Amino acid sequence: MDRISRALDMARQKRGPLVSTGQREQLGKVEYNQTKVVKVDNEVLRRNKILGGITDPRILDAYGILRTRVLQQMRQNGWKTLGITSANSDVGKTLTSINLGISIAQDYSHSVLLVDADLRHPSVHHAFEVDVKKGLGDYLVGNITPEDIMINPGVEHFVLVPGKGGGGGTSVLLSSPRMEQLVVELRERYPERFVLFDLPPVLVGDDVLAFSPNLDAVLVVVEDERTRDDELKRAMELLDGVEVLGTVLNRSAESVKHYGYYN
Repeated sequence: MDRISRALDMARQKRGPLVSTGQREQLGKVEYNQTKVVKVDNEVLRRNKILGGITDPRILDAYGILRTRVLQQMRQNGWKTLGITSANSDVGKTLTSINLGISIAQDYSHSVLLVDADLRHPSVHHAFEVDVKKGLGDYLVGNITPEDIMINPGVEHFVLVPGKGGGGGTSVLLSSPRMEQLVVELRERYPERFVLFDLPPVLVGDDVLAFSPNLDAVLVVVEDERTRDDELKRAMELLDGVEVLGTVLNRSAESVKHYGYYN
């Protein structure tokens, strides 16, 4: 852990102590009338390492811990929008976004809307192996409604918005008034809803910084022996002024678990 400790300290210094606000009222069963329901087979979930298809207790426990720590901080601060990003690509950012969202939805006191805001390389719908015709990019440049692009993959209290469409100029789209209005609508429509955004890596462009005013906080995913010291340090410097909720260490060689969490 010495390899990334300095950058992790930068994230820790942004946060205060954690507290729990106690038991939450459970949600009832949701009937999706406008949201498209596409029941994803458990074999797809297993093949793509998505919760619901995972049986390894180490991974389940790790995501349970991550969920609890994230919920504690979100509840404590009254936050409802969380971005998940990374310094560089291919470190498990999207899978972390998906599984964190499902894990929170399994809490039964919250619903979760996961928005694929990585318009450069949208991949959330690919992880579920769902064929989509329109997505967030199309909404931002077109004349469709949010309901037109929402999908329930058969997971209770969990809805996703794919990031397909839109063409170039991704940071302009993510910082547009139409995107800002969408975030407000998604956040305010249901008081128990958390909205998660799978964002591009910080170092690939200015998308995360352009979109950050719409977020309450960000979670940074790093991968052991892949994310370099200088990359993480630079990402944290660019995120200066943005609330960093914590850092997820993926595939740690120093742990029997696949994921660690550091606030």
